[in-house]
Amino acid sequence: MENPICRRKKTRARGWTNQKASTMPDGSIAITMIDTIVSALGDKADYLLKHTSKTVSKDALHLPGPDFVDRIFAPTDRNQRVINNLQRIYNTGRLAGTGYVSILPVDQGIEHSAGASFAKNPAYFDPENIVKLAIEGGCNAVCSTFGVLGTVSRKYAHKIPFMVKINHNELLTYPNAFKEILFGKVKTASDMGAAAIGATIYFGSDDAHREIVEVAEAFALAHELGMATVLWCYLRNPAFSIKGDKDYHLSADLTGQANHLGCTIQADIIKQKLPENNGGFKALNTGGSSYGKLDERIYTELTSEHPIDLCRYQVANCYMGRAGLINSGGASGKNDFNEAVYTAVVNKRAGGTGLISGRKAFQRPMDEGAKLLHAIQDVYLCKDVTIA
Repeated sequence: MENPICRRKKTRARGWTNQKASTMPDGSIAITMIDTIVSALGDKADYLLKHTSKTVSKDALHLPGPDFVDRIFAPTDRNQRVINNLQRIYNTGRLAGTGYVSILPVDQGIEHSAGASFAKNPAYFDPENIVKLAIEGGCNAVCSTFGVLGTVSRKYAHKIPFMVKINHNELLTYPNAFKEILFGKVKTASDMGAAAIGATIYFGSDDAHREIVEVAEAFALAHELGMATVLWCYLRNPAFSIKGDKDYHLSADLTGQANHLGCTIQADIIKQKLPENNGGFKALNTGGSSYGKLDERIYTELTSEHPIDLCRYQVANCYMGRAGLINSGGASGKNDFNEAVYTAVVNKRAGGTGLISGRKAFQRPMDEGAKLLHAIQDVYLCKDVTIA
């Protein structure tokens, strides 16, 4: 991935900006953010950047902007300390004052095991390097465990907003189970100076009822103590992966409903995986089974097969954008930079609020991880990437 501001003797990508290219004294052309984004998207550039959504109108959405906290949260029942911490999050890092957020999450030491997560870059066994990466990467906040953030809180909690992930699924129970359990107290997060807490609920699982009640109580206490709340609205049920069909854990209709439940327990920001398909409710209502409720207009009017429209349905279920939707960056692989830009473009054009990307950033040297985070942020800073 090239730096967004670089010099190269080449023709700029055409059709994406009204700004004129800057010609350098040596005859080369200054490459702008949109050029880099187009390059990263490759043959998907037109498909994503020229798409016009005909599903949920962008005019019906509460879109990110410099006044997002004043416009969206000031009228709510959140107390002044919550408003202050939300304002701090939205006004930190390279995206400060835009209404968008870029968050570094590193809770994988528990969720995926420390060895599996940090073997590629053992420096991140040290909690301080996690916080340093978030700062170098220009993030709005750093999200990690009680242990990680508590270890360095007196040194860094005033320098970058802390988001304490309060529950986890640990992988030492044999056989592995999938149950989110609390690893500490909400007050502990408050005492270390955290601006927010985060939690996961496995919607659709046999443990979901307990997790909903537990997290709802934790979020109410967090708000009382002045902290913002962020919910990982993940689906978890083996029945959602239908052999020979699709993995409906990534279905727009099911993830959208998970988002709606997350907003119901007053999550200020919703984290969700980018949808890859649709029709989960339909697929689980076959063969004489009965599951949930649906309306055909979900599929004929409120969504299409386009990834931006699928993501927009997720945004719509976040109270039309009143709770900001941040999509996850996913696992690290061979094309991390391009995949990160792709996800950011889909999220932004759908009306989302940003990205929360961890493994793609910390499973590489710190300078490269910071560049990847900057590449994500450049999508939200680029005025040529508009709402579809």
